[in-house]
Amino acid sequence: MIENIYDECEASKWVAEAGSDLADQELALRVYTSRIIGQNPDLVMHGGGNTSVKVSRKNHFGEMCEVMHVKGSGWDLDTILAPGLPGLWLDRLRDLRKLDKLSDEQMVNIQRANLLDSSSPNPSVETLLHAFLPHKFVDHTHATPFLILANLPNASDICKEIFGTKLGIVPYIMPGFVLAKKAAEVFEVDQSVEGLMLLGHGHFAFGETAKGSYDLIVSHTRAVADYLKMEHPTELSVRQSHNVHDILPVIRGLLAEMIGPDAPMPILDMRNGADQIQFMERSDLDDLAMRGTASPDHVIRIKGRPLVLRKSAWSRGREAIRSVLEDYAEEYRAMFDRQVPLADQPKTILPSDPKTIWMEDIGFIGLGASVKAASIAGDLVVQNARVRGIGEDAGGFYPISEKDLFDCEYWSLEQAKLGKGIPPKLQGRVVMVTGGAGTIGLALAKAFAKMGAVCFLVDLDQVSLEKALGELGTGHNGVALNVTDAQAAEGAMHACVEAFGGLDILVSNAGSAVAGAMLEMPIETMREAFELNFFSHHAFATEAAKLMKLQGREGQILFNISKQAVNPGKNFGAYGLPKASTFFLMRQLALELGAHGIRVNGVNADRIRSGLLTDNFISERAKARGVSEDKYMAGNLLKKEVLADHVADAFTSLAFLERTTGHVVTVDGGNIEAALR
Repeated sequence: MIENIYDECEASKWVAEAGSDLADQELALRVYTSRIIGQNPDLVMHGGGNTSVKVSRKNHFGEMCEVMHVKGSGWDLDTILAPGLPGLWLDRLRDLRKLDKLSDEQMVNIQRANLLDSSSPNPSVETLLHAFLPHKFVDHTHATPFLILANLPNASDICKEIFGTKLGIVPYIMPGFVLAKKAAEVFEVDQSVEGLMLLGHGHFAFGETAKGSYDLIVSHTRAVADYLKMEHPTELSVRQSHNVHDILPVIRGLLAEMIGPDAPMPILDMRNGADQIQFMERSDLDDLAMRGTASPDHVIRIKGRPLVLRKSAWSRGREAIRSVLEDYAEEYRAMFDRQVPLADQPKTILPSDPKTIWMEDIGFIGLGASVKAASIAGDLVVQNARVRGIGEDAGGFYPISEKDLFDCEYWSLEQAKLGKGIPPKLQGRVVMVTGGAGTIGLALAKAFAKMGAVCFLVDLDQVSLEKALGELGTGHNGVALNVTDAQAAEGAMHACVEAFGGLDILVSNAGSAVAGAMLEMPIETMREAFELNFFSHHAFATEAAKLMKLQGREGQILFNISKQAVNPGKNFGAYGLPKASTFFLMRQLALELGAHGIRVNGVNADRIRSGLLTDNFISERAKARGVSEDKYMAGNLLKKEVLADHVADAFTSLAFLERTTGHVVTVDGGNIEAALR
């Protein structure tokens, strides 16, 4: 189940690239083994776990001093680089062990005061635990098998059965100064141990080499997995088609209502492999849901429990789902009211919306303000369910208490991990772009993505689609289909719902120009032009409006119209006529959808280098007019060529015009003849 993937050749490459300094070489090995730990989701997950290495470096006086590099907040082990392991002067940290007590705030301040580089990220909240252990390399993971073991009622006995005296056992203590001291004390009782088992929390291993410590992480975890008869790794990312395309948008809209009236809707990340569906058939499902998280680290991202959404509720629609959500919120507020009097500092209640859903007959759903956050929640909900199920069957899943979970969820140091910066303007918005792999479509998608939106591209060609998605970066999605097919619009909406849970903005952009005199054009050609340049826009807008109505949280439909809709060009009737119809469609839909808060706007653009205006076409038109290609493309009042990025700016601007509908923005550099009248 847990493979050792340490590669001497790869390790040597990291060392070679680090240069000749021994400390940098040791740090490079630390980076390498941290990454291969992080790449196995059964060893550690998002933001969880931490690693360190102790090296010697010169201080400002030229004296050799001990320095510890430890994982910094905001870095994930699977992608970590040297800057993600900030260095601290070690002696000052070790001196802290002499203290009887140290507040979290004092601990953080002292750690930051001893950074080699003040611009480094905050060191891990478990920095002192690494510092108080004498080993050169220290690895801390939240491996799935160890989380199962750590939450068993007889975890200590089983740990001794598996490892004998190889692991020291540390009772549950919230991360920080007190835990660091206790872990050091446990180690010192028997300094021959290979690692530490932290009850209710996770696993530490250590050694004098990066490989040695990594080998122990793997072998220890494998031993626990063998004991529990875990024969296959956790299947995290299984996403299968389902039949609740009309339910997920409802859930998405209701969740947004819980968060706040102006909050964007969350992204939904569905996980519904065979293991997840089987887990949902357990008779003790409701009981397991109430038990808490597999690791205290998880509570800040996914709360203490999931929302259990039974088919008897979701099959009855909006009001039944709303009732379940209200019950969840009421229980969360009751938990807060029980625990806040016991807190050592004043606390402000967090939003009461769930971060994960167990949806009967369908699967698990991770929820987040962004694709990344939803994906993290999706991974964690899968891992937590497996820990709960196997743990319960192996003797019982008994994680830390409600009070301990509350203390972690409302712990200021943990809250800081999530970041409190201003999110991108369109974070959480799902944008569908038809013709998304074309010049204009991809420019549109990039512009929306840059503002934090997640994009769903629709295009005819699979190869072009994959290339476009590659340029957009991780997190985005799409589907290849012909937008003129009868079921294309519905199919695209279903695929978008399966990917993200719903839709906020449709950019109906797909189109193609056919040249020729209208009276000489076969009627079939004209019908094809209307299918692509009008009827596909109508079909996608119709399906998008249905989806947005289900969400109940407004939305926007944007059309790429073209100046041909208002200013006919010679031999372009087959393009201009359907575009004129699309122009009227935009106005008509604005009239019909305004009461639902769905805005409908468009962009008229002219002379954009794209699939419509190819280099050959531009050359021919320029020659026909007796001008250069550059002069032809800049044939406007501003005497400047209009680029696809300028069109994209118009579309993104419309996204922010919350009191504008039925409007067309012209992007042509100035052409009075083509102006709207």
